[in-house]
Amino acid sequence: MPGITREEVAHLARLARLELKPEELDHFAGQLDDIIGAVARVSEVADQDVPPTSHPLPLTNVMRADEVRPSLTPVQALSGAPAQEQQRFKVPQILGED
Repeated sequence: MPGITREEVAHLARLARLELKPEELDHFAGQLDDIIGAVARVSEVADQDVPPTSHPLPLTNVMRADEVRPSLTPVQALSGAPAQEQQRFKVPQILGED
């Protein structure tokens, strides 16, 4: 595979509106060539018999099942509230809305 040239890096830099120094062109040309080579190697590994996955390990739901359990009645829940109205906690208005 031919390497990335300085001219190609300069062209990409112009497209991205980046101003690169001449020594940066050589540096980035080598880096881009390495990146493209790495992507090519990954493409060689992927095969038709490997199914696409979103995670390398199978995932299962780790949460417990919902169970109905006894809880506080409205009267018990509101028993320690400083203010209540219509079986609800009454709090000071904070947004200035009606």
